[in-house]
Amino acid sequence: MITEEATAPSDEAFHIERRGIGHVSDRERWATPAGLFGMWAGAIVNFEILIYGAVLMSFGFDFVQAVIAIVLGNLTYFLVGLASLQGPEAGTTTFTINRAAYGPNGNRLVALFNWLTQVGFETEGIALVVLAGIALATKAGVHAGTPLKVALILGAAAVQLVLPLLGHATIQKTLRVLLVPFVALFIVLAALTVHKERINDYIHGASWQTFMAGLAFVIIVSGLGWTENGNDYSRYIPRSASRRAIVGWVFAGTALPSILLMLLGATVATYVPNAGGNPVTNFPHAFPGWFLVPFLVVSILQLFAINSLDLYSSGLTLQALGLRVARWQAVLIDTIVCCGLTAYAIFDSSFNKLLTDFVDCVIVWIGPWTAIFLVDWWLRRYRYVASELQRTEEGLYWRIGGIHWPAIIAQVLGSVAAIMALATPFYVSPISSATGGADFSVFMGIGVAGVTYYLLAAREVRREVLIQDELNRFIAREAGLPEDEA
Repeated sequence: MITEEATAPSDEAFHIERRGIGHVSDRERWATPAGLFGMWAGAIVNFEILIYGAVLMSFGFDFVQAVIAIVLGNLTYFLVGLASLQGPEAGTTTFTINRAAYGPNGNRLVALFNWLTQVGFETEGIALVVLAGIALATKAGVHAGTPLKVALILGAAAVQLVLPLLGHATIQKTLRVLLVPFVALFIVLAALTVHKERINDYIHGASWQTFMAGLAFVIIVSGLGWTENGNDYSRYIPRSASRRAIVGWVFAGTALPSILLMLLGATVATYVPNAGGNPVTNFPHAFPGWFLVPFLVVSILQLFAINSLDLYSSGLTLQALGLRVARWQAVLIDTIVCCGLTAYAIFDSSFNKLLTDFVDCVIVWIGPWTAIFLVDWWLRRYRYVASELQRTEEGLYWRIGGIHWPAIIAQVLGSVAAIMALATPFYVSPISSATGGADFSVFMGIGVAGVTYYLLAAREVRREVLIQDELNRFIAREAGLPEDEA
């Protein structure tokens, strides 16, 4: 069965995008690789990224360790570039393309994990917006009681709804415009704060085991944590676009600003105690009081911006799960869920604990999935049959009962390997215990899942490549197109 009508309208800025996970035809591919830079940079130049740098210092790092972890961890944005190359080829979203590796029914399992992850990041962002709103109210002399908190949660959710509801083109254009004031704010913030640094007070660094835990944190909140979003925003780029340009623009728009902002956040944490614990309350101690209001106002806009990417992708993931709803309905469902989770975050849990617990859960599934997704794409010689990806019943990617078991087995083994190498305040894995508390969860998950999938699926997928090529040639002949434009 085809999951989207072929007559779905094209993507147009400031109009509600009705297309969900359906195929984007060649004539509707309006985007460019360079456009990805403005969109990603507009999202990544964000208060949230600043907080991650401050939280990293709570691991007990010296500043040199923090710099190394930040640079190494952000190199994983290269994976986001790689995970943006399938959209132009397939003309659809990540977890529709993922049917090739997992099968239409097997895909539902990891799509569920992704939906929970996206909603978690959305909740984090809305919670920060609410905390910023409370800080502004307190500054104005208004008591931040329960009625105000509830009003702020509902108001933030309503505002957050707008960009994801309008869709891809609106998000890309809006974030590109907002990039300029966002950058200006952080230039001013850096000028007001960097000279206060107390880097020399942080000369006794953490052990190498703790360093690995901090590195895992940076990896998951930077590049690895965005791999599942890449194709949702590259699917409107023509197939003829340069792959090198796509990867390069994505990396430039993500890794470079993220490194600079995390470094600024880590610098602030050297002289503001617990800057990442309750960031909206503690972070402003870094700068003069007159800067608080403009900082919080722009930070709220930034948080809405970065959350738009998560909320847009989570709605698409609901459709890939098999939920028979329009894209705008999926966005509404996710917004309602986020309201409830944000209320929990505001009333019942500290931000820092919520963030670290959430990151630990994401590590377990996303590393193995990324490895399987990219290995499958490589085995397929970077090609798919676009029409077959839209099928949720019998078809090329159906296999046994709609499940491709090599991918499921690799996902399970990769996730188990990640758990066996995980180190948290509440759980120390056997591998972590044997190495004195080091966290190798990201590397174990990626390595075990990638190798397992290759060993179990390589022969079968290479046979499928021959069928893919023949189907694409047939489609091209029927459409009267050159074979390389199928």
